[in-house]
Amino acid sequence: MAKTLFEKLWSDHEIQQLEDGDSLIYIDRVFLHERTGSVALESLSSDGRAVRTPGRVFCSMDHIVDTLPGRGDDTLVPAGKAFIQSTRQASRQAGIHLFDVNDFDQGIVHVISPELGIVQPGCTLVCPDSHTCSQGALGALAWGIGSSQAEHAMATNTLVVKKPRSMRVNFHGTLSPGVTAKDLILHLIARYGAAGGSGYAIEFAGEVIRNLDVEARLTLCNMAVEFSAFTAVIAPDQKTIDYLQGRRYAPSGDNWGAALDYWCSLHSDPGATFDREIDIDCSELAPCVTWGTSPQHACEITGKVPDIAPGAGDTDHATWRRAYEYMGVQAGQPLRSLAIDAAFIGSCTNSRISDLRQAAAVLSGRRVAEGVRAICVPGSQGVKRQAEAEGLDRIFMDAGFEWREPGCSMCFFAGGESFGFRQRIATSTNRNFEGRQGPESRSHLASPATVAASAIAGHLADPRDYLEGKPA
Repeated sequence: MAKTLFEKLWSDHEIQQLEDGDSLIYIDRVFLHERTGSVALESLSSDGRAVRTPGRVFCSMDHIVDTLPGRGDDTLVPAGKAFIQSTRQASRQAGIHLFDVNDFDQGIVHVISPELGIVQPGCTLVCPDSHTCSQGALGALAWGIGSSQAEHAMATNTLVVKKPRSMRVNFHGTLSPGVTAKDLILHLIARYGAAGGSGYAIEFAGEVIRNLDVEARLTLCNMAVEFSAFTAVIAPDQKTIDYLQGRRYAPSGDNWGAALDYWCSLHSDPGATFDREIDIDCSELAPCVTWGTSPQHACEITGKVPDIAPGAGDTDHATWRRAYEYMGVQAGQPLRSLAIDAAFIGSCTNSRISDLRQAAAVLSGRRVAEGVRAICVPGSQGVKRQAEAEGLDRIFMDAGFEWREPGCSMCFFAGGESFGFRQRIATSTNRNFEGRQGPESRSHLASPATVAASAIAGHLADPRDYLEGKPA
């Protein structure tokens, strides 16, 4: 019987179907961070339970830790120092691997897990963080959980999960220069709504996906949760294999050959059926940016703030009016007329070396517009080292960007770092909710290239103008 990739991953890890229809699933890896990890570890310990396989549990300092040069345990979050130190102590007691504040490999969990080869095709990986779905880009079944579920997974190597339905999204055509994975996912969410993937495990497929590199696939899967999906997966291919070979936690020796045999079986069989399929032609797609307070409030950078759709109900009217008011925009206003106060490149969505290279290609030889505060936060120490070896840090700083230490930083206000009151921000992050990046902040989601172009222009801008050598 033909199976989808998701069905193969599920059946390979299903220990038992339970009477209520849920499944008991074997968990291969657990990843924690200091914002939720210390809570789970301490609760587990207070219940008198131990981590069943400490070698398969990892933790990184990324959410609360500062990203300012010279940082330590002190941080801007009230009680943040206590979170950091308790996570360190609990990790040591549990015997798990901790990537501490200034560890050689410290970084955002969803950046360092693939970077170190911790996530691998065919494995199950969970983390008390909603963007764990990023790691499905390598053909793993990865999803976000709560702290209590993290305790259960650490104590038993299992979780009880309701099996989601399956959806395949096929991206057809060829992407134009300057159009990226971030634009693909914003287009998908805008077209089908922020709840369009609710209840589904999504497989991204099609020639556009095959042509994306692994880091772009991580960006795409990262925002599956903004589409309300349970998770997203992409079938591993030669690019995946090349990406993982030689990474620290990847198989080696005879285990590498055995792993390849299994990984090469991880694809949807011809004739496999999905509960829903979506086809999208990407040939005419332009860079996208959000105008409102949801990732679904997105349109092409060349467009205008849209009118409320004809036939929209009272709730939609109220939601859109609130978004107009909060963001300080009007229907019909060209997106490129919106002046910005700040630009941010970072987060688990767009902080990898390929993201920084795209932004640097726009910034090289140019300066950030007067009055714009611009910040770049590499996703990991490895990304930071590589960027500095390539001279990208000099390009960012010469353009007027701050160059920070790795972490989640200004992706979310709750981490302690923020922009100013009602400031308008071009940002490479994943959420533009009210107050996400500071008090009443106005966040416009976009690709790193679009953020860089906007920083130079001083308003939302089309990166293709700068990549083609047009106005500086």
